[in-house]
Amino acid sequence: MTVEQLVAFNLVLAAAIASPGPALLMAVQTSLSAGRKAGVAVGFGLGCMAAAWTAMALVGLGAVFRLFPAVHTAAKIAGAAYLLWLAWRMWRNASAPVRAQTAPARRAFRQGFLVNLLNPKSVLFAAAVLVTVFPAGLDAAASALIVVNHLLVEIAFYSALAFCMSTEAVARRYMRAKRHIDRAAALILGGLGLRLLLGRAQE
Repeated sequence: MTVEQLVAFNLVLAAAIASPGPALLMAVQTSLSAGRKAGVAVGFGLGCMAAAWTAMALVGLGAVFRLFPAVHTAAKIAGAAYLLWLAWRMWRNASAPVRAQTAPARRAFRQGFLVNLLNPKSVLFAAAVLVTVFPAGLDAAASALIVVNHLLVEIAFYSALAFCMSTEAVARRYMRAKRHIDRAAALILGGLGLRLLLGRAQE
């Protein structure tokens, strides 16, 4: 493994993290509605599970999904159900006032962890990127470095996002448009969940 390969992996990873999806949406919405501490915590949860998917891709879980489609199907259904539940809860609470206290960091971490846990496409993406960027036969030290590097990139990105989204000016704008922003986020999450289910039905 070379430095150039690690840089290439990080560039692809950064593009994937910044692309619209349930993880980014959850990080933005949590930072806006629950504050900086919760935003950082949800980012830690997202990052830990994403790095775990990379670790599992390195040991061959992507191949397991391909060999045993029923396992992949079950993971996709569970992920779709969770996204739809999040969308329903976000829509239901869109008009509710924001509580004075921030959300507990532990709950935010768990929510971020679950969003990426119930996204089986993450391990397939990780497997595809790893195969493309890195040579076959990586040793344990190189694999560990890739996983730790992935975790640090995710944490750095989501922590920076939480600090930006939780500034006073941004929070004030969010409060004025909370109902519309939360319902738009709910529609996006619900659409992602339905897309996951419809994609399963077409297989």
